[in-house]
Amino acid sequence: MNWTQWFIFLLILQVIHGLGTWKLYVKAGRKAWEAFVPVYNAVVLMKIISRPWWWVILMFLPIVNLIMIPAAWVETARAFGKDSKIDALLCIITLGFYLYYLNYIAEVNYVENRKLKPKTSSGEWITSILFAIVAATIVHTYFFQPFVIPSSSLEKSLLVGDFLIVSKLHYGPRAPMTTVGAPMVHDTIPVLKTKSYLYNDNFEERNTSWINKLQLPYFRLPGFENIERNDIIVFNQPADTLLNMNDFNPDRNYYKPIDKKTNLVKRCVGIAGDTLEIRNGYVFINGVQNKLPPRSHLQFSYLLTLKKPISTAGDERTFYNMLDKADIDDGFRFNPQDGTFYIAAASTEAVNKLRVQPNVASVVRIQRNTNEGDELFPRNGNNSWNIDNFGPIWIPKAGSTINLDIDNISLYKRAIGEYEGNNVVTRDNQIFINDQLATSYTFKQDYYWAMGDNRHNSIDSRYWGFVPYNHVFGKPVFIWMSIDGINDGVKNWSFRWDRIFTTVSGSGKRTSYLIPFIVLVLGITFFNKWRKKKKAKA
Repeated sequence: MNWTQWFIFLLILQVIHGLGTWKLYVKAGRKAWEAFVPVYNAVVLMKIISRPWWWVILMFLPIVNLIMIPAAWVETARAFGKDSKIDALLCIITLGFYLYYLNYIAEVNYVENRKLKPKTSSGEWITSILFAIVAATIVHTYFFQPFVIPSSSLEKSLLVGDFLIVSKLHYGPRAPMTTVGAPMVHDTIPVLKTKSYLYNDNFEERNTSWINKLQLPYFRLPGFENIERNDIIVFNQPADTLLNMNDFNPDRNYYKPIDKKTNLVKRCVGIAGDTLEIRNGYVFINGVQNKLPPRSHLQFSYLLTLKKPISTAGDERTFYNMLDKADIDDGFRFNPQDGTFYIAAASTEAVNKLRVQPNVASVVRIQRNTNEGDELFPRNGNNSWNIDNFGPIWIPKAGSTINLDIDNISLYKRAIGEYEGNNVVTRDNQIFINDQLATSYTFKQDYYWAMGDNRHNSIDSRYWGFVPYNHVFGKPVFIWMSIDGINDGVKNWSFRWDRIFTTVSGSGKRTSYLIPFIVLVLGITFFNKWRKKKKAKA
């Protein structure tokens, strides 16, 4: 629904609320008309049920309101003497219409100065848990979100097993678009392995079902930083290839709500308005080679040839020690046909270390020279592009107009159609947008180009194209935990102590703030104990 439709829908809800509670307002000493005035009626209701005014804000926050509105129903019933478990259950299962019964049929009286504390310990526990979920959901949605690195696309810059804190504040908190879903869960509810949100069964095409109509329009609060070139960003995958977390299909675009598309973390190498080209694996922006920040480690795949083949256990140990010293992980395999080793990912520093080893004959970077146009964006088969040589391509910028023709429409069709809500059709070498002949188009939002530093092992913009600004939701700022072997079982876990409590960005060597943090926590703890003892003696 658009904002106008949501406004009308909320007005209808206000009328339903007023009709179901106006007598209760009167019994509480208020005026009947106060039950019908939008927002003001909620403020008055908080006074009636003896709850703080800021509950009103929580009742209008998506996802959080799924907890707060039922809580308000239950508290309203309690304010009029209906405080049993059955009453609470009836409020919830009737979606608040139990208040109609209290308003028109039941003989109830307003209970002034009622005790707000739950009568039982179980009730106290439930209240505490609910408000803990509310607080955590607010922080998770609008401030900071935990995120774990699942793949090696940013290897050496960010490692598999790095647990990040992603800031929503840098680029501006994005309000949830999915209105009915489980709090603090993205696509799938763990253990249950079911969708975490109300959805339509058909993920293979866009539709206008009533479920999709419950989506909120895109809205973002102001941030204090713009997305800059080479920022590491977290975003929802534009052309989502995951139906769920265990069903990967690189040739399928599953249509999901924007905020429920698969979360990805990549480096933004091109911003809106840039002309980007990849030459021999290196990114060029507006004709100039892109220079990555100090902590980044660009990686490619290589062929390693040894002077002497591995024939003994001692040779094998020496070989593995050599790889360890060069900081190369297990991403390699032996080719018995020519005796070479394929190394999936190695940085320039690692390759330089290998080349000086006594048994190394050569380390040659693998160059992609074949045409991979059918697999890469825009998948039209007309470009002789591959992952090492791609473009040039212009990245759309909000307010900028591009001339369209039959040669470039494949590059911008998805952005104009899927991301900006238009119907784009090509017919007889002509382009029609919303049934109107089009020779140009002015973009509504900024777009970005995201890639992994591990250039030969990253599914990124080279495969699915531009990242719309409304898909970006955060910037990773802090590594609070890092575990090597995170996917190999608990027994194989190894903590990377030099990465725990470190910042993601920055210049120079990575510095851990774990010890200062522990000292600070202990200092505050002992200070509070000392202060309490001092007060007790006084």
